[in-house]
Amino acid sequence: MINRVVLVGRLTKDPELRYTPSGVAMVRFTLAVNRTFKSEGQPDADFINIVVWRKQAENTANFLKKGSLAGIEGRIQTGSYEGQDGKRVYTTDVVADSVQFLEPKNGQASQNNGTRSQNNDHQRSHAEYQQPQTTQQNYTRVDDDPFANSGGPVEVTDDDLPF
Repeated sequence: MINRVVLVGRLTKDPELRYTPSGVAMVRFTLAVNRTFKSEGQPDADFINIVVWRKQAENTANFLKKGSLAGIEGRIQTGSYEGQDGKRVYTTDVVADSVQFLEPKNGQASQNNGTRSQNNDHQRSHAEYQQPQTTQQNYTRVDDDPFANSGGPVEVTDDDLPF
């Protein structure tokens, strides 16, 4: 059986960081993911509940905010509980194994050319929220590339392979 989910979308509000009684970090947020089809000329979006645990949860709370573009990889988890009115409430969440921050931390501020204050970033309109910014720069770290200065093809022998 396979239960894998890959999503790219924008946060609808700031992540809520909490800790379990045993001290394990957990963050919840909702990710708005555009659908590939439009109804009546307007793009539709699905609003998906995301749960992240441990260090990744702390990083998410520190570096993502409302409107941030994020990539999520994880699994779907369903559950239920008894509500205050005695009725059974069913839940569906994506439990994230990996959260990718797809914009620089100050990406939104630099895209707006400093015309908005930090407080106004939290008051984005619905249409502006759903349209992803495409002016994001791609950053490549050449100091992490072990083949950057090799000067030619790299020879790989059977001893180099893990299988």
